[in-house]
Amino acid sequence: MGGYERYGISRDLVERVKGKIKQPATKEQVKLMLHNVSKEDLQDRLKVKRLLTQAARLTNERIPPAEAERIVDFIVKQRIDPSKPIHLIRLWSLFH
Repeated sequence: MGGYERYGISRDLVERVKGKIKQPATKEQVKLMLHNVSKEDLQDRLKVKRLLTQAARLTNERIPPAEAERIVDFIVKQRIDPSKPIHLIRLWSLFH
């Protein structure tokens, strides 16, 4: 079971989004959206929720409110620092 599944995040949702983000145009839009995101941003529930809403729009995914809350909780609890490569590797490994 993936780390995100322990938070009640649907594997089907994750797989659909991963497939959509592999499309070059979507990938570039997501990269631009996350370009200046900091560790502090990823610890702020409101900012994470806004990022999730933007990502859902970019990937044309409807995320139920309860699942969105679980995703936000998961992201905040990971304490991700995007400036540290080891954090990005750890995050990537959660989805493989």
